[in-house]
Amino acid sequence: MISIKDIAKECGVSVATVSKALNDHDDISQATKEKVRKAASKLGYTTNVAARALKTNKTYNLGILFADERAGLSHEYFSMILESFQREAEKHGYDITFINHAIAGKKTTYLKHVEYRNLDGVAIMTADFDDPEIKELAESSYPVVAIDYVLDDCAAVLSDNTRGLEEIVKYAYRMGHRKIAFIHGDHTSVTTERIRSFRGACALLGIEVPEEYVLAGHYHDIKDCSDKTGKLLDLKDPPTMIIFPDDYSYIGGMEAINSRGLNVPDDISAAGYDGINMAKIMNLTTYEQDTTQLGQLAARKLLQLINEPDLPAERVIVSGKMIEGKTVKKIG
Repeated sequence: MISIKDIAKECGVSVATVSKALNDHDDISQATKEKVRKAASKLGYTTNVAARALKTNKTYNLGILFADERAGLSHEYFSMILESFQREAEKHGYDITFINHAIAGKKTTYLKHVEYRNLDGVAIMTADFDDPEIKELAESSYPVVAIDYVLDDCAAVLSDNTRGLEEIVKYAYRMGHRKIAFIHGDHTSVTTERIRSFRGACALLGIEVPEEYVLAGHYHDIKDCSDKTGKLLDLKDPPTMIIFPDDYSYIGGMEAINSRGLNVPDDISAAGYDGINMAKIMNLTTYEQDTTQLGQLAARKLLQLINEPDLPAERVIVSGKMIEGKTVKKIG
């Protein structure tokens, strides 16, 4: 069986250096860490998880709460964040466990599942944040990081939704649009921030927004978005541009537009949100969220809280970028 002594001999360093490198200690250079990890991989070294848990009082296992009944992992935005989170966690020797409502087929709470799995910390990626069980977990003694959502007294890594809507509105304004509608997603802290930003940006630019131009919809819901788009198109004074809750929902909006014999962008302009690969293929104007940074920073923040439990629950804001596709027509 390969031991850290074998790795030390392969690398020409001490056993202590190998141990520190494998456990990602700060006093070991990144170059040495990479050298040790490559040697460990080459020799087929695997950590004895049970022994390490006894020694460090950690299981090196992180929980992911991903409870999206509508889209699940088919939602590219969240799946990309998850992939980035997992890559960063694994780089530091951690495994990932999905948290659910069952243990051995029996219904339980999220917190009980975390306790049963003896997880070191939890990232809440998507869930019903009004669920009392979410609050119970967030207020527990476990380190918790929320991704793209604000929970009281809980660390969070957030996309800059204020800037995102501002950028889209400003771009629409530069393209001559003054009648801009917004179909927003489900009522969450993210949605509230986007609505506030949309109205604020329009007000600063002197754009009047009739109440019927702002419609409540659902994220990642093609049919709902099609219905809401139809309502906007049927108005006596319809908008010249519609901002959709996300890139995927735009498909529903496009269907409604095409069903009336209209097309994007000649008859009506459109913008999405997220910047997923589908949007780029369709040349959709959108705001691309930095999923790599969101996942990576969420993992780092969670590991930091595990190692330094007395740290304050700070919020980290991640900026994205505007993608000027071909779905917004210049008018006026």
